[in-house]
Amino acid sequence: MTDRAFAVVRAGALTTVQDLGRPGHAHLGVPRSGALDAHSGRLVNRLAGNAESAAVLETTLNGCAVRPRCVVTVAVGGAPCPVTVDGRPVAWGAPVRVAAGSVLEIGPAVHGVRSYVAFAGGITVDPVLGSRSTDLLSGLGPAPLADGAVLPLGTPAGPPGRVDGGVPWPAPPAELVLRVRLGPRADWFTDTALRTLASAAYLVSSASNRIGLRTKGPALERAVHGELPSEGVVLGAVQVPPDGCPVVFLADHPTTGGYPVVAVVDERDLAAAAQAVPGIPVRFVLNRRTG
Repeated sequence: MTDRAFAVVRAGALTTVQDLGRPGHAHLGVPRSGALDAHSGRLVNRLAGNAESAAVLETTLNGCAVRPRCVVTVAVGGAPCPVTVDGRPVAWGAPVRVAAGSVLEIGPAVHGVRSYVAFAGGITVDPVLGSRSTDLLSGLGPAPLADGAVLPLGTPAGPPGRVDGGVPWPAPPAELVLRVRLGPRADWFTDTALRTLASAAYLVSSASNRIGLRTKGPALERAVHGELPSEGVVLGAVQVPPDGCPVVFLADHPTTGGYPVVAVVDERDLAAAAQAVPGIPVRFVLNRRTG
């Protein structure tokens, strides 16, 4: 291990290495994985002077703390949170130079769920199927961070990004609005269920994770009650398990499933889903033209 690395001081509730994922392997049963809030992952990489595809840290709710072994430029974004170096406040959403041996602390999210940490040069753990992303479902990629772990860093590719005009960070949602199109098994549900999906108030469940955003609310009534053979499912698929409450599949979702998919979320809305805290309202906005 060279000095271009950092040690984990505090791993946090769940901190993983993520890049833009490994799409194109569903036929092998491998999810796409990657940063749930890919927009924020790209932005912190730009601020750190990296290619947008460089691997970053994705924290969950309570952040993490690391100790670089070298001088390194770091950028923290995504869910707003306090950031300190050796206990002194530094900028969130802007490049920060951290001295070798100093402790960079990413604090708890003030709003939202997931913060992103880019290091100049990127995190250079060994790629698997072309990606350095941690996949919680299949177990591919590096393990979630643990206290004392040491992760390697690459050589910086360019200067830190400019922030003169401000960086367009989207605010974490106070209400999650998901645009959907009817899915391949919409006919397995009653007309009343489809009206409920398009009009009811759901809440984000605390059981949500990188695999799926679970909801709480009125159950969707099925018109077909038989068993459904497992079939392929895509990112953003809205699957309905036996309790009738919609589940939105996120980056670590299984590539096949046996519950009917009533709708599919517009992929542009999934970054907001990544930042939706438990308990906030969820609305599904149905586009019937392609149903």
